[in-house]
Amino acid sequence: MNNISKIHDCYGCGVCATACGRKIIEISLNENGFYEPHITDEERCTECGICTEVCAYLHDDLSLKETEIHPYAAWSKDHLVRRKCSSGGAGFEIGKYLLGQGYKVCGVRFDADKNRAEHYIATTVEELIPSAGSKYIQSYTVDGFKAVNRKEKYLVTGTPCQIDSFRRYIKKFHCEDNFVLLDFFCHGVPSMLVWQKYTEWAEKQVGKITYASWRNKWTGWHDSWAMGIDGEEHGEKIDWHDSYDMLIRGKKSCIESRLSQGDMFYALFLGDCCLGKQCYEHCKYKLDQSSADIRIGDLWGTTYKDNEDGVSGAVAFTAKGNEILKATNCELIEHEFSVISEGQMKHQPKSPKYYKQILDLLKNGTIEAAIHYLNNYRKRQRRLGYLKNPMRIFKALLRRIK
Repeated sequence: MNNISKIHDCYGCGVCATACGRKIIEISLNENGFYEPHITDEERCTECGICTEVCAYLHDDLSLKETEIHPYAAWSKDHLVRRKCSSGGAGFEIGKYLLGQGYKVCGVRFDADKNRAEHYIATTVEELIPSAGSKYIQSYTVDGFKAVNRKEKYLVTGTPCQIDSFRRYIKKFHCEDNFVLLDFFCHGVPSMLVWQKYTEWAEKQVGKITYASWRNKWTGWHDSWAMGIDGEEHGEKIDWHDSYDMLIRGKKSCIESRLSQGDMFYALFLGDCCLGKQCYEHCKYKLDQSSADIRIGDLWGTTYKDNEDGVSGAVAFTAKGNEILKATNCELIEHEFSVISEGQMKHQPKSPKYYKQILDLLKNGTIEAAIHYLNNYRKRQRRLGYLKNPMRIFKALLRRIK
């Protein structure tokens, strides 16, 4: 059939559901914790093929055919914005600038009641603030994307695969000029099972979660892998109707676990233990492969290794994107692309041998059980490495003696 009924383990971008004229496509989590589409009423499907046309997963090429690369180090000139955002605040400043130019912003926020990241529409800077900072879980796009009026002007943000599909969508309906598209250097998306199990653990300490922040710079930008969690029993719930000045000041949250202390969520996510099959097998968006007007991310590497305030890498791939970057309230320093992309993933990750075991433990057990299995597996691998190389055992013994 000329529809997405046979598509599984795709990007889960939800653009097919947005484009379907019959409104018979829904997006939901599969058994492994990833969003994927399904058709609710096959008999009403006319097989028009629009859902397959806008699906980036079904195409090997990118939807942006002609690109020009303008790489910058970027950071907000507003120290409060720079402090609140995960890196230099370039993404927030782009959104703030375009709001002032009559655009709306389709960004991503964390919904504590639904315990998920989701796309939504912001029309003011106050409404934009929940989109600040990284959300290292797969977002539910459908409500946000369906709220977009193609006759109006929008900034749309998302993962590279979401943006690739969205550009196909606006090309199909001949409204590309109304949109600015923004993606980011993407590590991959972890199973929502990881986040659900992590929040189960966290809520035992803080009560029902009211706020989550994946990256905080309380200890400096280069060691900013802190998870901030507020719950009903600890911390004060944020009122998103407060003024911009109140909201941008931010606050500390009560759980401040750090990667160096073995944070469970980051161990599984950054360890590539539980990403989607599409991330392992079908990611075509690393480095300069993008269908966005602008790509942002942390500018890791040696050039700004002594900067603890946060620096964004920002790459314009179109003339429109370059003009927008230059108009924002950001300091821009032009570099070679190799400087901007230093520290970013160059290839899609490899699926680990223990992938199924980790997912099974997350489905049927706890996040602690998954971490325990992961640690034991790595210990066994280290022992096997020593057995295969007796000289390593000898050197280890010498170190102990010394």
